[in-house]
Amino acid sequence: MEAVLAGAISEALTRLGVDADPSRIGLERPARADHGDWSTNAALVHAKGAVMAPRDLAQRLAAELDGTGLPHLERTEVAGPGFVNFHLAPSWLHEVLGAVLRLGAGSYARHDAGAGQTVNLEFVSANPTGPLHAGGGRWGAFGDSLARLFRRCGYETHTEYYVNDRGTQMELFGRSLAARLDDRPVPDDGYHGEYVAEWATELASELSAGASSGADDLTAALEALGGSAYAASWGRDRALRDVSEALEAMNVGFDHWQSENKLVASGAMDNAIAGLRQGGWTYTEDGAEWLRTSDFGDDKDRVLYRSDGEPTYFVPDIAYHDAKFDLRRLRALQRRGAIGDTRRHDPDNETVDLVIDVLGADHHGYVPRIAAAMQMLGHPAESYEAIVGQNVTLMRDGQVIELSKRTGTMVEVRELIDAVGPDVARFAFLLQSIDSRQTIDIDLLSAQAAENPVFYVQYAHARIASVARRAESTGVEPVPPAGTDLGPLVGEREVALLRALEVLPSVVEIALRERAPHKVTTWVRDLAAAFHGFYHDCPILHSDNPPEVRDARLCLTEGTRIGLAIGLDLLGVDAPEAM
Repeated sequence: MEAVLAGAISEALTRLGVDADPSRIGLERPARADHGDWSTNAALVHAKGAVMAPRDLAQRLAAELDGTGLPHLERTEVAGPGFVNFHLAPSWLHEVLGAVLRLGAGSYARHDAGAGQTVNLEFVSANPTGPLHAGGGRWGAFGDSLARLFRRCGYETHTEYYVNDRGTQMELFGRSLAARLDDRPVPDDGYHGEYVAEWATELASELSAGASSGADDLTAALEALGGSAYAASWGRDRALRDVSEALEAMNVGFDHWQSENKLVASGAMDNAIAGLRQGGWTYTEDGAEWLRTSDFGDDKDRVLYRSDGEPTYFVPDIAYHDAKFDLRRLRALQRRGAIGDTRRHDPDNETVDLVIDVLGADHHGYVPRIAAAMQMLGHPAESYEAIVGQNVTLMRDGQVIELSKRTGTMVEVRELIDAVGPDVARFAFLLQSIDSRQTIDIDLLSAQAAENPVFYVQYAHARIASVARRAESTGVEPVPPAGTDLGPLVGEREVALLRALEVLPSVVEIALRERAPHKVTTWVRDLAAAFHGFYHDCPILHSDNPPEVRDARLCLTEGTRIGLAIGLDLLGVDAPEAM
């Protein structure tokens, strides 16, 4: 309908002698239903060229449109300084419902804007030094739902988890496990969480099982395998298994888990730095090698190699991001031995058009330097994007919980899931924009789980399933959408529900464009509220209903089910048949 109205407005302006610019004809849905179904600013933006006051042009435009026989148009009205509002007959929404029923959950609100384009999306990527804390669940829920939006809009989407399994923190983690193994003090700057003691017990059990090699105690057995370095490797695998299981419980998965150690061993780091050197982007000062990131807006140049020849963390990050743009190279890295590789498909394209990092609030300074390095290596500025979100504040017993793996004062994702369930946890994480700080009171969320917004939405879906079961049990045949008269759907509750279904395609488009899955959360809540109101005020299978009313309402109910199924799938939340 939007395209029809835009075309009619452009033609009407031309007939009025105004040089119409279709790109400047804006259409939006008024916030209040009594202001009409659509509103345009066409008179406001064309008034200067028409040498006319905006409201005068709006009045002439409205009169011109009223006389064109525009489909579904009941009347126009001029509002404010020169907006034209369109009041349409419900029949235009009946066409929308027909499209919902015809296309189904597989195709309705699906876009092809990303056809032929490939996206690499990395998120979570917590260090493998312990369980994933509950705050990390926000990144998992957000990243996975964003990937679902990309796929629904036609993008070939590849999701990754980067495993930072080298460097000082891994060494400290290994030393902490080794110390716990034989009751030595954990290093002051090591990991003191209770989980380290629990995992050390698991490691001890495995070492004991293999102690027939001649080692007469656990410490000797560990040393025979490499000491704290082996403990770090074992701990990494244990942490990744824990993280993977916790995220999978929230319906979050990855196509690939990329080990930094494997990346470095592949030679990718040397290749990327060679490219930067060849481009003249590096220089030496005070014995260190620097990258000219300030040439691209960074607040200062960054060190690549310290004076002792050791690379900074920046070097493997550059190599990893560069490799993401070439899927042949990325697949080669994966074949060399990725950790926990769970790739579901090989992308059809050989190059990636857009690389996206979802980063924590403490990574603002990271973005310009990586963006600079990518441009130095020949990648367009618009091909790299970073989404910097805000952290989660968790509360329990009225107190803020610090999220520290080092001290052990943390709540794990799996603890939150055990307390409130995966759907509640995931839906809660997706209630707000990622760029706003979020506070989650675990006690409140757990105590009020039955009243959580996700259950209100899921109950709408379950209610629809119950309607279908009652219809079948009473002998009401399934309604064929193509042959059903939707004309009876003119009541306030029915129209409100139809309006909610109509906006879904634009909600999907906007949620992707703004990287805002929470807009889908808002929409499903609005749709559920509209359905519950409809269900209460508009009996569907009541014996007094004429067959044509019953059938039209059954179609609307099925259309709502399709909408809820789409929205809940984008959020990664279950759509239950019963509750």
